[in-house]
Amino acid sequence: MRLQTNKGFTLVEMVTVIIILGILVVGVSSFVILGTRIFVESSSVDQVLSQSRFVIERMTRELRNALPNSIRVASPSGAQCIEFLPITASASYISLPIAPEAAADTGSIMLPAQGINLAHKMVVYPLAPAQLYQDSPSTKQGRIFDVKQLSGNRLEFDNELRFDEASPQKRYFMVNGAVSYCFLSSGDIRRYDGYGVQTTQPTPAQMGTGALMGQHVVNNLGSEAPIHYTPGTLVNNAVVQLSPHFEVNGQTFQYQHQVQVINVP
Repeated sequence: MRLQTNKGFTLVEMVTVIIILGILVVGVSSFVILGTRIFVESSSVDQVLSQSRFVIERMTRELRNALPNSIRVASPSGAQCIEFLPITASASYISLPIAPEAAADTGSIMLPAQGINLAHKMVVYPLAPAQLYQDSPSTKQGRIFDVKQLSGNRLEFDNELRFDEASPQKRYFMVNGAVSYCFLSSGDIRRYDGYGVQTTQPTPAQMGTGALMGQHVVNNLGSEAPIHYTPGTLVNNAVVQLSPHFEVNGQTFQYQHQVQVINVP
């Protein structure tokens, strides 16, 4: 007579297997979680790095195209802002009414390659922001005026006027509104335009929502300003020093970037 043997697991074996499987699951899950965390954190850092490079490059390009002596910097509560007038066109003038000559309502110019938009304003020999940021340009004498009409290379103003000074290079510039970049205490960098030209440099609240250009800036705006501006002189170009300090996932990095405003009046 044959004896039948029972095959199976004992309770001890089953518990042992469960414990071993549990250890393996914990180890594998910990490895997966750690790998995922490293990937997410590195992706966040890469994103902020790319974002910061983009905003620095964008600011550099726009500042290099700023109207000479139109840059101004202000630090309203909770922000630091840099404002400037972008050049939309530029060329040489042939003849313009310029002091001490008599006022006139016509002039002749060389046309820029991109043409002239009559909705924009003409500027000759700008020397200071106060001469440029005017709600309505002077109707008699100044450095910035509206252009009424253009026929060939001959232009017509709204009325008889004259520019304050002649440009040593006989240059004129066309501008259309101001642009601002603001570093906010929230850590955001925002770009503003389309808010018009104001005598007093506007605050972020006065310029609307703006476009978000960057985040995670941790500069102390009171003691570690991200913007330093040195106006140009007869021998040196104007210089904007950008020193934004970024932080993400406990990692910090800082730019030390210098922009030379190469345009001269």
